[in-house]
This record gives sequence, C-alpha cells and structure tokens, in this order.
Amino acid sequence: MESSQSVLPTSKDHAEKCRKDGQQPVTLAPGSVVEVRDEEWLVTGVQTVYERANHQEVIPSRPVQRIEVQGLSELVRDTTAVFFDSIDTVTPIDPRQAPLINDESSGYRDAKLWLEATLMKTATAVEDTNLTVADGMLIDPKEYQQTPVRKILDPQNLRPRILLADAVGLGKTIEIGLILAELIKRGRGDRILIVTPKHVLEQMQHEMWTKFAIPFVRLDSQGIQRIRQKLPTTRNPFTYFKRAIISIDTLKSDRYLSHLRRHNWDAVVIDESHNVTNTSSLNHRLADTLAKNTDALILASATPHNGKKESFAELIRLLEPTAVKPDGNLDEEAVKKLIVRRHRYSEDVKKEVGADWAERKEPQARIAHASLEENAVAEELDQIWLHPIGHSPYSGKTNLFPWTLAKAFLSSPEALIETIDNRLRVLETHESTDTVARERSYLDRLRGYAADSLRAVERNRAEKLQQTGKYGALLDYLKEIGIGPKSDTRVVIFAERVATLHALQTDLTQDLKLKDDQVAILHGGLSDVEQQDVVESFKKKSSPIRVLVTGDLASEGVNLHSQCHELVHFDIPWSLIRIEQRNGRIDRYGQTQRPQITTLVLQPDSERFSGDIRVLKKLIEKENEAHTALGDAAALMGKYTAEAEEEAIKAALAKGQDLDEVVTDVDVATQHDEILDLIMNGLADDTDDAGDDASKLENLGTNAYPGDTTYPGPDTYPTDPATGLTLYPTPVAFLRDGLAMVYRNHPEQRPGTGGSGGVNWQFHSREAIGELEPPRDMWSRLESLPQSYLKERKVKENFKLATNKTVGRTLVDAARNSTDAKNASLWPEAHYLGPLHPVLDWVADRALSRIPERGGIYIVRAEVEAPTVVVHAGLTNRRGQMVSSVFRTVTFPGGTAEFGLTGEFENAAALIADLGLRSTNSNPGPIDTSVYQPLVPAAIDIVGESIEEVIDSGRRRIEQRAHEWFERNEKWKQGALDLVQATRVKQRLRAVTEEDDLIRSMQPNRSLLRPLLVAVPISTPVSVTVDDTTEEN
Repeated sequence: MESSQSVLPTSKDHAEKCRKDGQQPVTLAPGSVVEVRDEEWLVTGVQTVYERANHQEVIPSRPVQRIEVQGLSELVRDTTAVFFDSIDTVTPIDPRQAPLINDESSGYRDAKLWLEATLMKTATAVEDTNLTVADGMLIDPKEYQQTPVRKILDPQNLRPRILLADAVGLGKTIEIGLILAELIKRGRGDRILIVTPKHVLEQMQHEMWTKFAIPFVRLDSQGIQRIRQKLPTTRNPFTYFKRAIISIDTLKSDRYLSHLRRHNWDAVVIDESHNVTNTSSLNHRLADTLAKNTDALILASATPHNGKKESFAELIRLLEPTAVKPDGNLDEEAVKKLIVRRHRYSEDVKKEVGADWAERKEPQARIAHASLEENAVAEELDQIWLHPIGHSPYSGKTNLFPWTLAKAFLSSPEALIETIDNRLRVLETHESTDTVARERSYLDRLRGYAADSLRAVERNRAEKLQQTGKYGALLDYLKEIGIGPKSDTRVVIFAERVATLHALQTDLTQDLKLKDDQVAILHGGLSDVEQQDVVESFKKKSSPIRVLVTGDLASEGVNLHSQCHELVHFDIPWSLIRIEQRNGRIDRYGQTQRPQITTLVLQPDSERFSGDIRVLKKLIEKENEAHTALGDAAALMGKYTAEAEEEAIKAALAKGQDLDEVVTDVDVATQHDEILDLIMNGLADDTDDAGDDASKLENLGTNAYPGDTTYPGPDTYPTDPATGLTLYPTPVAFLRDGLAMVYRNHPEQRPGTGGSGGVNWQFHSREAIGELEPPRDMWSRLESLPQSYLKERKVKENFKLATNKTVGRTLVDAARNSTDAKNASLWPEAHYLGPLHPVLDWVADRALSRIPERGGIYIVRAEVEAPTVVVHAGLTNRRGQMVSSVFRTVTFPGGTAEFGLTGEFENAAALIADLGLRSTNSNPGPIDTSVYQPLVPAAIDIVGESIEEVIDSGRRRIEQRAHEWFERNEKWKQGALDLVQATRVKQRLRAVTEEDDLIRSMQPNRSLLRPLLVAVPISTPVSVTVDDTTEEN
C-alpha cells in the first residue's frame, strides 16, 4: 500500500499525449486518496479488469478499474474494501489542491511519522533489485542467501519464479523468507500460500514469524477444524486468511481443488517440490493448479532431479512453460535463470558459513559383532536364501525377495518377523503346491531363528547380562556418548522399519533406565499434530526427550540440530540419497557443534553375507566423498530417487557385483547426465561465482539501461543498511513516536473505557524490550499471528517486543534452551520488532489517518535555503504494480510559484538526507500556510514536465521487455505447430497463450504524481495568526 495523492496527467499537452498513447488521461494509482460513498479512502491497488455483459460471452466488454482501498476517515478507519468504478462513483482528490497542514508536535514528530509511514507503504518498484529489508531481519544475512533473492527480482523475468535447489542443510528457509519479504515490499506478497510436508508445518511457521515477522496461519488438522467452525460450508476457506501454511497431503484432496481454482495468490511456496513431478499424481495436479493461479512461485528441493528428463521438465514447466521446448527438451539459457544450486563446499558458501555451520567429523562405522542368534539368522539367509546351492525357497516371480528378507534382518529381528509374516499371509492365498509348502517351511524356520534373537535380548535383560549383537553395540555407543536419564546429551537414531522403531523405543527405555517421555518415536503413522509436537519438543532444551528414534519421514525438511549433534544409522539405508537426507538433519546451517554421524555395521561369521554388508558399508564412505566434493550424493548412482537406488543396490548384491560397478567415482559423476551437468556445472556462473553474479544482478538498474540513474547499484550507499526505514534509525523509534502521537503523548497510561487512555506502553531501554497492551483495533491484525504463539505468550494481554537483534536472538535461543518444562514454549518471550512487523504496520496506518484535511500534506522547517516541495512520481502497470519510482524536489528561490528548480535524487533516503530530516529540528511554532500553498500545484506541474522523459524511458524499457516476452512466446508457438496433434502439446500451447494476457498486464498504463512534504528554511518566522490548518496535538 501507498499513501496520499495522485495523478500525473495535469497539463493539457500531457493529457493529450496520454490519450495518443492509449492511456487514460485521468486515472488512479496506488497512493491516491479518493472519496467513495461519502468516505475517504487510501488507494492501495488498482487493476484493469473486464466486465462481461454475459458470463458466457467470450469477448470481454468495456474495461473497468478494480480499486483496493483502506479507510482514512473516522467511520471507515482500518477498514479495507474493493470498489469498481463501474458501480461506485470514485472521486479522486486532486494532488494539486493538497492543503498544507501545520504540525505543532515537538520536533515535527507527526510530520515525520506521516512521511515515514507514507514511504513504508509505498511499494518498491519492481525494477529495483536492491534488497530493502534484509538487514532488518533476525538473521545474519549471507551474500549467498541473498543471491537467489536478486535473481528472482530480476526485471527481465516475466514473473518472480525460482527453483531453490541448494543442497541439504544450506538454509533454503532463510532464502524463502528473504524472497517473500522483498515481494511484500514490492506490493507482490499480500496473499501467500506455503505448502510443505505435514511434519514441518510448525517449523516453517516458526521460522517465518520469529526471523521475518511474516505471520502465517497454520492449517493443520486442528486449524482446518477451526475454520470449518467459523465459515459456512460454501465459503472459500482461502479467502479467510491472506497468508496460510498447509500440508501438501491435505491440500491435494478433491475437497480443496475447486476452491484453489477460484483463488489467486501473490506468491506460492512448495517445499520438497521433487514430490510433485509425477504428472499422474495428485501432488502434480495441485502444483499445476497453484502455478497457474499465482504470480510468484518458489519451488524448494535439494533433489530436484529424479533421473528422468520428463520429470525435471515438469518442474521447470511449472515455473516457466516456455523454458521447456515443445519437443520436451530444455531451453538451457532459460533454465539457468530459474535455478539456484550451491552446496556446503561451494566457494561462495564456504567462505561465509564459518562457525554458523560446524564441519562434520569423519563419519564412523561401528562394527557390531553378531550374537549367536544373529549368526544363526545370517547363516540361514546366506545358505538357504541369498547364496543357495540351487534355487532359494522363494516361489515368486522375482529373485530379489531374499534380499528383502536380508534388508529386514539388517534392520532388526522384529522387522524380519514382520516381513516373514506378511509373506506367509500372501502364501495363504496361493494354491497349495510343493513349492509353496517348501517356501512356507523355510520361512517358518527363519522366523524361529529371528524369534530366538528377540528372546536373547529379553534373557540378557532378565539375567542382567550385557546385551550383544547390533543392539548391544548401540547400547554401548549410547552409553559412551553419555545418553542417560540425567544427561543433557541427545541422539537421533534412524531406522527404516516401524517395527524396528517400536522395538528400539521399548528396549532403550528399559536398558538405559530412561523414562517413557525420554525416548520419542516419529513415523508416518502419527497424525500431523503428533508429528509436529515431537519435532518441536526435540528442539527445546526443556524437552525430556534424550533419544529420538525415527523413520525416514524425518529425513526430509526437519531441523533436528538445535539441541543435538549425534546421529546414528541403526540400519544402513540402501540409498545414498537417503543417507544424505538423514545426515542433513543435524549436519546443516546453524549447527554450532561438529556433528558426528555413526553407522552400526553388523559383522556375522558368514563370510559371504559379511562381504555383502561390507558392500553396504561402502555406501557410507561414498556419501561422505560426494558430500564434500559435490554436495549431492545422488549424482554417484544416477538414479535420483531413494527407491530406485535401493533396487539397484539390491540387484547388484544379488548378482555379486562390486559397489564400484553401480556407484561411480565423484570425478565422473556428472559426465553422462546432461540435466545434472546443467544443475551442478551449468549454473556455476550463476552461483559459485556469486560475488560477480550478485554485482551483475544488483546493478541491473544502472548497467542494463545506460544513462538511466533511477536505481542505484549496491555501491551507491554501501553503509546504508536495508532496514525498511528512511527517516527513523530504528523500528522502535518509529513505534515510540507513533504511540505518542496516537495517544496524545501518554501511551504509558492504561487503557480506559471507550478507547480512552493509552496502551500501558513501557520501554525497558537496558533490556531493549518494549511492551504494550494491544488496543482493540489491533486485535484483528493479531488474528493472523500463529495461534500457539498468541496462546502461549498471551499476546492479546501483553505484547512484548525485542528491539534489537542481539536481544531478539537471545530470546529465541532462551525459548529453545529453557529448562522450565512446565512453561516451555519455542516462541520467544518478546518478539523481534522487524521492518515488516504487524505492530509497525498498525502504527503506520494510524499515522496516515491522522491528517485532518482531505489529502493534506505537512509543512515543516528543514535545512533548505528556500521553500522546497517534495514530490514522488511513479509508473504502474495494468496489474497495479509500481514499475518505476522517482523522487524529486522543487525549490522556489524567490519564494513564489513563478520559478522553480528541480532536484533529482536516486531514492527517498538520499532525498531525506539532503533535507536533513533525520535530525531533530526544533519546532518554534506554526507557519503561514497561505504563503506557500500556491507552490504545491506549481511543483506538481514542474515535476510532471521534468520527469516525462524519465517516465517515457521507463515505459520504453518495460515495453521492450514485453516485446521480447511476446517474441519468446511466438517462437515457442511456432515450434509447437508441428506437434499440435499431441494432447500434451495442446495443453502446453494453451498455457503459453495464456501468458500473452499476463504480458499485456505488465505493460505500463498509469502514472502517479503526489506531493509528500513542503520544507521551508529554519529561519521562517512563526505565523502570528494560527490558521485552521494547524493540526491539533
């Protein structure tokens, strides 16, 4: 949203020029003030839409303006609405007639507040690739994390879309948060949807709120139930919350599909997006629907390539249909613009992460000598099933089932018994033959051996003997690292089979003398809420959990590193990808202790079976090599899915192949895979050389268009942090002044009846914490905050705010590390006051609505030699996006409107600095506004004429890009003509054709001029007669 007044075409000549260009000579733009239904509104968005006389009509009738507004006058303050100029009479308030208003507050506090609020609400131009708020977030922004932000903001892109393909653990969530924050500042992030696996819903919500102050409503099963209770069944639930986070398993159902098809988003994030490439799946149907109904699309996956060119092409096609040629081949240049891929040892990452990512210790393989009972099982598997003389007892069609038995045994005896029982149930449905009877007999015998292993564990426990075998080796290692009922040490134990997980939970609880709540279990059979509760609890220092036994559900996306640096593979995954994903749970950005990865390797007496296990052990070694050299273990086998890798390993073992025959060396891993080569090497210029690339992207505004200095490169103001503020040094300074203005210098008073009193504001400067009792008109904004945060921190009663990063980080860490189990919460006691914080948004809206005169602007004394009018000019497209933004001053040396000099500034910060408005100027009293009122329309006319070339230059740039986009689409369509008989090509042709309408909407069609302030010399005398434009304080 923006504030104050509008519109560029003021002179007859310019109006006529607009008509010749096909523009409306008088129009609205974000920032206009209008009168509708006898109330004043601030225009926050304008789009050209088409009315249809008949909804079945193909050809649209006349264009109309869809106007999004926010209430300014008393009756509609804090109300948002949408008007259509074909239905309501929308009367714009002429910026030339903006009345001047005196500010009697000390140091021109109210004027500065209003101006800061106006600039905060003014969308950053979409052409500007400079980051605006990164330095104000509760993160230590790394250059490599900012690279994808600049890449997605590149104005050469038709839409902001990207595939974040960074390796496991690199911090893709931070990159997502930075991207969303910058989209919000550009007016392109009002409605956002995040789609994730269900077990990371709360984790993603927590990161977005604590680090970026972007609140999302979590729609897990409980959240959806709350909505159903509030809304009629016919109401689209996605219109209720502007920003939501929901699991892909919930969202892909038919129940929500029709709602999604009727709802548009500004931005959609799909985490673990490799799960949406199968075109016949519900996941892909969901992703395709969302891609068509959103402007920005962020796909995140550490494993975006599953080995099938068609699947990778589907992922790219979601981002940009024309990046995949009609024949299915990739347009490599287009793909490079859509992907970012780095890993732990990429040059730009390695030099920055430092202590924020402790390097993993050398992975260790702990040899577990098989017990007598395990040896009996191994011998039976070896001689009868895996390497028999003749045929194995298996009566099925494939020879790989014996290796399924072996894999189950290497997980646990319980898993083997479960596998045998499943097979026996299948055999019960078969016709009774000698072959079936033979298999059943040998399965029963194998089951008996496995049961002996279970009884051995129970016997050792009863007789207080040391446990042996693989389980005994696990117990020894856990005791060695200090796992116990009174120890703080924690460990994550991965195993593939749920039967193994339950057995470990039961056995470890008894043998380590742990309480039931000290050993937690995590697997896909738990509900979404149960899964989230386990994950969030494990992150807290106050959590009783010391051992987390988990299946591979937790191998994707879950952060387990905050309190843990020990990970054990109880069984060896027969997949490099799975090993890498598991390890990434603790070996990731933010890990401050060197993580230790330990694998238990069973060593039976059977030589052949023991050799097979040694082959599996090599997988661990290969993953570590790939982790260091490539950051991607999937490249070594070229299968790209854990399931495909498991089948390949199983087949290799069955054939007696050496592991090197199916797992290549690191140095040749990418040579025969064009897509992987594109991802790993083709993007090197974009990522590994991040410094040069970032410079290119940051300087797009200056270097791409010679002679245009509208957008400075990053070196223009190298010391100016991107905090989202212009006049105020800190957000809390803005908040304190805002509360003082709203509550007439007494915000510290307790709230009274009927809205009287203050908000019980208290600022503890030594602790850098502020707190207030949220007023009723703030409550509606709080509804969008995480519900668990509101409840656990009682925010509606007392909202605590951390006002610097050090305190903010300390409180986040304190919440995680609290030992108070009774009152434990992962939400910090005081929330960091970042640039996008809802409280600041509330203060800004209140500041904007304090102007007593319609469309008025303040007049102040400042460090100027002659009266000066500050003017903002902007160019918007048909979608209502600010595409070009210019700040100018007009100085009148003679003090009259007869002659004015134009001052050019590269951004608002430079203009504010030039006027000296950041310093505290004394306010001796009112100024005679009648003397300076004529300067406003004169300044509007002068700026209108002086920036015509700048506006035209911006228009030509955008139209040139639109021309290039149209040419790209036409080239694709021509290539599709020869293949148009194929159904798939027809569908894709339709998608590309629909992009033509999008391109048209990106073309400029509205201009905006609005005065922001009048500054007069500090020596200007106090007006003897106070006029009626003086604002009451």
